[in-house]
Amino acid sequence: MEVRDFQETPFHGDILEAIFSHVPLVHLLAVYHASKSWKRAVFSSLAHVNPIKPWLIILTQCPRAPHLITTHAYDPRSHVWLEIKQKPSMAIKHASAVRSSHSTLLYTLSPAEFAFSLDPLHLKWHHAPPPTVWRTDPIVACVGNHIVIAGGACDFEDDPLAVEAYDIVKNAWATCQSMPELLKGSTASTWLSVAVVGDTMYLTEKYSGMTYTFNPIANLWNGPFDLRPDQSVMFCVTGTLRKRLAVVGIVEEGENVKGVKIWVVEGELGSGTVMEELSEMPKEMVEKVMGGSEFGLGSVVVTWVGDFVYVWNSIKGKEVMMCEVVNGGASEWKSVKNVAVNERTRMKRVVLSGADVCFQNLLRESGNLHESNVIG
Repeated sequence: MEVRDFQETPFHGDILEAIFSHVPLVHLLAVYHASKSWKRAVFSSLAHVNPIKPWLIILTQCPRAPHLITTHAYDPRSHVWLEIKQKPSMAIKHASAVRSSHSTLLYTLSPAEFAFSLDPLHLKWHHAPPPTVWRTDPIVACVGNHIVIAGGACDFEDDPLAVEAYDIVKNAWATCQSMPELLKGSTASTWLSVAVVGDTMYLTEKYSGMTYTFNPIANLWNGPFDLRPDQSVMFCVTGTLRKRLAVVGIVEEGENVKGVKIWVVEGELGSGTVMEELSEMPKEMVEKVMGGSEFGLGSVVVTWVGDFVYVWNSIKGKEVMMCEVVNGGASEWKSVKNVAVNERTRMKRVVLSGADVCFQNLLRESGNLHESNVIG
C-alpha cells in the first residue's frame, strides 16, 4: 500500500479510528506517514479500538542447505499471513539447524558457534562461542540476562546433566549446578518442556509432569513438583500465558485422545500446587490435531505468546489451532490454515515461535514487510 498525493481526509476522531481498526497492520505502516492527523488516529486506533496482537512466526529451513530459510508470520489482529524477507546485507548464513525454545527464543548450536535471537521478528542474531560441553539436543532458555543450556550432552561427555549459562551482558560462559539426578534419563528437549517466568526456569517431563525449577542467579535447582493436572493427562507442555505458568495437557480415555485442555498455575509450586482449568479445545479441533489417537504425541508443538496459545502437530501440519484468552478469562479457539507448510516444504525443518511485536518495532523493519508479501 502506498500513500501518494492526497488531500487531508474529511474523516476525524472516532470515525477515522474505526476505519483504521479494519486496516491490516502491515498497511497501517504506510498510513502512519500520511499526515500528523492520520498518525494520531493510527496510534489511537491501536490503543483503544483494535490493538496489536502477538504474532506467530514460522521458519522453514532446508536441511541440506541450512542458510536457505523462509519466514512467515501470522497476524491475528488482521487475520493475514506475511512473508518476512531479510535484507541480503543482514541475512544470517546459518550453518546448522535453527531450533525454538519456550516460544520466543531461536538458536543454533554447532561445535564452532552458539547463536541466538530474541528479536521479535528474528532479523537480528547474537553470536557467541560454543559452550564447553558439546550437546546435541539440550534444553535452552533465556532467563533474565542469561541463556541457560542444560543436558543433551553427547555420550562421550563426563556429565550428562551438565548446565552452563551465557551472560549476555558480560559475553561469558559460566558452569552451573548440574541438573537433578532424577532427570538423568530424560535430559534432552525431546522429553522435556521448558518455560520461563520471571527469573525462574521450569523443566517439565512431558509424559509424567515431574517438574524442577532453576534460578541462574542463585545457581539453584528446586523440586521435584507435580505439574500434571490430573491422572488422565498423558502428555503436557508448559509455557507462560499472561505471564503466568500454564500447562497444555492432552487428556486420554482408554488408549484414545479425549481432549486438549489448558490450565494455569495458581500461586507457588509445592505439595499442594493449585491448577485452574482455563479452556478446552473444541472436539472437532482435537480431531484435526490428534486424529483421536495418541500416536504422534512427540510431534505436538505448543507456542505461547502473550494471551495466545498455538497448538500444532507437525504430522498433521495443514492447520494451527489458536486459543486467545480474552477479558474475564474467557477463551476463543480458531483454526488457522498453515500457509507456511505445503508440498514444497515437506522435506524441510519447520520451527514455530511467537513474536510480541509493537508498532515501533514494525516501523523499523517495514522494509522487510512489503504489501506484496501478504499471502492470505
